[in-house]
Amino acid sequence: MELFMAMCLLPLFCAFLYLCKLVIQWRSQQCYLLAYECYNATDDRKLDTESCVKIIQRNKNLGLEEYRFLLKTIVNSGLGEETYGPRNVIAGREDCPSLEDALWEMDDIFSVTLDKLFDKTGISPSKIDILVVNVSLFSPAPSLTSRIINHYKMKKDIKAFNLSGMGCSGSLVAIDLVQNLFKTYKNVHAVVVSTESLGPNWYRGKVKPMILANCLYRSGGCSMLFTNNKALKHRALLKLECIVRTHFGSSDEGYGCSVQVEDKHGFRGFNLSKSIAKVAAKALTMNLRVLVRKVLPLTELLRYVIVSRCQNKVAEHRRGVGAGGTGLNLKAGLEHFCIPPTEGAVVNGVGNSLGLNDYDLEPARMALHRFGNTSSGGLWYVLGYMEAKKRLKKRDKILMVSFGAGYECNNCVWVVLRDLHDANVWKDCIERYPPTTLVNPFMERLSWINDERLSFVRFEEVMNAMRVGGGDGPG
Repeated sequence: MELFMAMCLLPLFCAFLYLCKLVIQWRSQQCYLLAYECYNATDDRKLDTESCVKIIQRNKNLGLEEYRFLLKTIVNSGLGEETYGPRNVIAGREDCPSLEDALWEMDDIFSVTLDKLFDKTGISPSKIDILVVNVSLFSPAPSLTSRIINHYKMKKDIKAFNLSGMGCSGSLVAIDLVQNLFKTYKNVHAVVVSTESLGPNWYRGKVKPMILANCLYRSGGCSMLFTNNKALKHRALLKLECIVRTHFGSSDEGYGCSVQVEDKHGFRGFNLSKSIAKVAAKALTMNLRVLVRKVLPLTELLRYVIVSRCQNKVAEHRRGVGAGGTGLNLKAGLEHFCIPPTEGAVVNGVGNSLGLNDYDLEPARMALHRFGNTSSGGLWYVLGYMEAKKRLKKRDKILMVSFGAGYECNNCVWVVLRDLHDANVWKDCIERYPPTTLVNPFMERLSWINDERLSFVRFEEVMNAMRVGGGDGPG
C-alpha cells in the first residue's frame, strides 16, 4: 500500500518541482527599467529656424525650388526653435566632416547620459553585465560598445553588442535583445544606448526626399539601465509586459522605401520613397494584430469581433457601401501612447489611425517641438514628457510605437510600477509646455515661399534679398 502511495505521489511531486522551476524562470526573465537619461546638448548648438536658413544658404547645390521646399518643410515640420544640431554643422563644416567630429559627437552623448545614469542609480559601470549600443549610420572599429567599455573600464566578461542600420526603431530592437538575454543570464544589469550620428551624414545634394533628413533630424539620444533582478523591483520605474516585432524586409517595396543611397552627384543621404506611408500603415496593422491580443481585455476583443462582423454584413447588404468604422478601443487596456516624434504629419497620422486625441498626442508633439526628431532616442523624450507632467501612475500601461528602415515596425507595452514625477531632461522647460501655439514664428516672415510668382525670379536674386532683408523675402 505504501509503495502504491509513493508511486502515486511521485508524479505529483515531479510536477510540483517543474512548476516551481517555471515560476523561478519566469521571475528571472522579467525586464525592469531602473532608470533612463536623455541627452541635452549645450545652448551653443541650438538650431532655430534662422540658423537653419543660414545653413541652407551655404549649400551651393540648391536651386530656388529646393530652397523653397526646404523652408516649407522646416516651418511646417512641428520643430521648435530650441532643437540641437551636430557641432560640425553648426561650425559650418558639414561639407568636410572628419572622423574626429563623428567620434566626438558619439562620445559627448555617451558620457553625458551614462555619467548621469550611473550617478542616479548608484550602480557602478563595473557592475554592468550586458551592453547594447545602437547607432544606425556610424560603425567604426573598434566598435562603439568597445569605446564605452574602454572609457568606463567595464568587466572583461561583459556581453557587448553593437547594432547598426536599425533606424528609428533601433531602441526597441536593442530592448528586445536584452529581454532575450535575460532568459539566459540571471540577476544581471544591462545598459542600452540609443542615438544617431548626424554630423558625418549631413546630405549636401538637392534631391528633395533626401533633403528631408536635414530638416527633421536633430542631435539627441538616451541611455537606459535594465535588470531582471527581482530584488530590485522596488527601485524600478517600468516593467516590460510584451514586445512585438514586424519586419517587411522580404518585400522589395518595404526594403526600398527607406534606404541610404548616393545621388547622381555622389552625395550620400537617406532616401524616403513615396510608398513609405503605405508600407508603414501595413506594418503597424500587422503588428497590432498580434499585440492587442496580449494587452486588451477579452471584452474589448469580443466587442470588436461582433461589431466588425455586423458591419461586414451591413456592407454586403448595401453592395459594398461602408457603414462607418468602429475600430478597436486601445484605451480599454492602455493609458498612454509613446508615438515616435518624427514629423508633425506623421504624429497626426499615427494618432488618427490609433484613435487618439490631442491629449494623447501632446507628449509626442511637445518632444518634436523641443528636441526635434532624435531618431531611436525620440521615444524616451516622449516618455520623459509624460513623467515630467506627472501623468504616469502606478499600474498604468504605456504603448511604445516605432518604425525603422528595413522596413520594420516594433511596438512594446510597459507597466508603470510606481507614480513617476521626475522632470528629467525637461526640467528647464517643462513649465513652458505646452506652448500657446506650435506655429513656427518664421511662418509669417517666410510666407513668400508660397508665392508662385517666384518661379520667374532668379535664385541669386532671392538669396541676395534674404541676406539684405533678414529673411523677409524678395518682395
